[in-house]
Amino acid sequence: MIKRTRVLAGALTLTMAAVVAAAGPATSAVAAGAHDDARLRTVMDRLTTVDGGPGALVDVRNRRGSTVLTSGVSDIVSRAPVDPRSRFRIGSMTKPFVATVMLQLAGKHRVDLDAPVERYLPGLVRGHGDAVEGGSDGRVITVRQLLQHTSGLPDYLEHLNPQEILEDPLAHRDTRELVDGALAHPSEFDPGKEWRYSNTNYLLAGMIIEKVTGRTYGEEIHRRIIAPLGLAATSAPGDSPAIPGPHPRGYVRPGEDAPLVDLTAFNPSVAGAAGGMISSGDDVNTFLDALLGGRLLRPAQLREMMTTRRTGDPGRAYGLGLESRRLPCGGLAWGHTGDVFGFETASGATVDGRQATVMVNLDPGGSDAQSDDMQRAIRTALCAKPSAHSR
Repeated sequence: MIKRTRVLAGALTLTMAAVVAAAGPATSAVAAGAHDDARLRTVMDRLTTVDGGPGALVDVRNRRGSTVLTSGVSDIVSRAPVDPRSRFRIGSMTKPFVATVMLQLAGKHRVDLDAPVERYLPGLVRGHGDAVEGGSDGRVITVRQLLQHTSGLPDYLEHLNPQEILEDPLAHRDTRELVDGALAHPSEFDPGKEWRYSNTNYLLAGMIIEKVTGRTYGEEIHRRIIAPLGLAATSAPGDSPAIPGPHPRGYVRPGEDAPLVDLTAFNPSVAGAAGGMISSGDDVNTFLDALLGGRLLRPAQLREMMTTRRTGDPGRAYGLGLESRRLPCGGLAWGHTGDVFGFETASGATVDGRQATVMVNLDPGGSDAQSDDMQRAIRTALCAKPSAHSR
């Protein structure tokens, strides 16, 4: 998808009372030390001024409590501030949820990570005739390669015209047709030889989950993750275009000098298991805490998920639906990023119980500045030293 550009400014706000209410009785709000808090505020302010996002939110949590910082507006017409309890589309942050379900199935020996895709989806992955040897062949590509983006399959989004979505945002997009559209193009490389991000991999992963369990990827995520963890703000909406509960408007900029378009309501079937979910900062943090804490996967499967390979970006590596980034204060942040019409998200968590999730209600835009500052917000939040408490 295209990237983002400058749009409008917004004032930075910190809404502690609402944060405590959203966090629930088990947690208290905790503010970072004055220096770290000021640094995070500065980054959030950049997101809604220099970078051009209408509004932004960062939800930060550690073992001592949680806090939410918001900046800018949730609606460019009403100028309403961003609600700290906001729900939003999480785009590719969906992938760790999907990968977790797949690894749970692997732990029960219902899926073999090193089995060919052909075992679960016979005859489906047969690609472009001019592809490199074995490149788009489900008899060669494994489930593990789907989850780790080493399949070589072309990304269906690179062959989908965003203007078609803008013209008919409520239309259903069939997953099989999206996959077939990708497979009509040459593969990128022989399976396992390289790493390249492809959303097609996770459409296929969702199809495997459905074939093995008899339920959609969304139903399995709800049954295995959402319900057990009590993630009330999280859903896999299927074809529903609505975002339930408090949420900002989601905006896109169709061209460099074009005005913003409100695309809050669109049919997420175009993203599916690659990026169709809705969540909140608090829920994403809860999920990552449970995942890294070993409450969702057995030790062997969690090790598989966190076994990474290089991506070509310094300090970034990719496991099975989960990526790691080096932190300036030491250690790794585990999480994912997400881009989907109207929203960009990023998350990170550490194995010692720190989590941060950031959202901006603009995507696609124009430049990479927004993405860079979202990662800066994650690093700043995870490396902050909490020193004060408030209830």
